[in-house]
Amino acid sequence: MKHFLRLAATMFAFALIASSVPAGASSCNNATIRGTYASTIRGQVFLPDGSTLVLDGLAKQTFDGKGNFTQVDAVAANGNFVPGWRPGSGTYSVNADCTATMTISIAGQPDLHTQAIVSQSGNKIRGMVIDPGFASTAEGERLDLIEK
Repeated sequence: MKHFLRLAATMFAFALIASSVPAGASSCNNATIRGTYASTIRGQVFLPDGSTLVLDGLAKQTFDGKGNFTQVDAVAANGNFVPGWRPGSGTYSVNADCTATMTISIAGQPDLHTQAIVSQSGNKIRGMVIDPGFASTAEGERLDLIEK
């Protein structure tokens, strides 16, 4: 259960995709997301038994500009936190209109799927988990840019 919650929170953070498109650029692509981003995660998971888990977390993701990323996250569920950073990885696809989708994989957990919007010339992203039972969002900003 704890791993599932952490995975959900991680996905939110990964949903936050930022780009390196210059201000005024009219389109995005996978290369728009390149560099390291810090994200906050907030939301809820609705469990089959009717109970709810409140999520709060942080994630640090590094995007390669080619549709792949790695990450670490730390997520609390209902105020309970397992110390340490959990690693993960995934794939993403950025559309010309600066919307994006991501799949996040963390060992021992089901994959998470997100949708996101790239904004502020690629320096920020806002995303949400689209898997059933999740009502979670993430917001992130670029920390640094990886040169091509």
